[in-house]
Amino acid sequence: MPGITREEVAHLARLARLELADEELEHFAGQLDDIIGAVARVAEVADRDVPPTSHPLPLTNVMRADEVRPSLTPEQALSGAPAQEQQRFKVPQILGED
Repeated sequence: MPGITREEVAHLARLARLELADEELEHFAGQLDDIIGAVARVAEVADRDVPPTSHPLPLTNVMRADEVRPSLTPEQALSGAPAQEQQRFKVPQILGED
């Protein structure tokens, strides 16, 4: 597989509106060539017998069951609030919304 050339990197930089120095063009050409080589190796490993997956391991829900337990009353929860309204914390208005 031919490597990425300086001219191709310069073209990509122009498309992205990036200004790169000559030494950066050489440096990025090598890095992009390595990345494309790594992707090609991964593509070689993938086989038609391997089903597509979103995660390598089966996922299970790790949340606990929702159980009713004793908690604070609204009055207790709001007792330290600097301002409250209709049994809720009152905070300054943001974004100019009503």
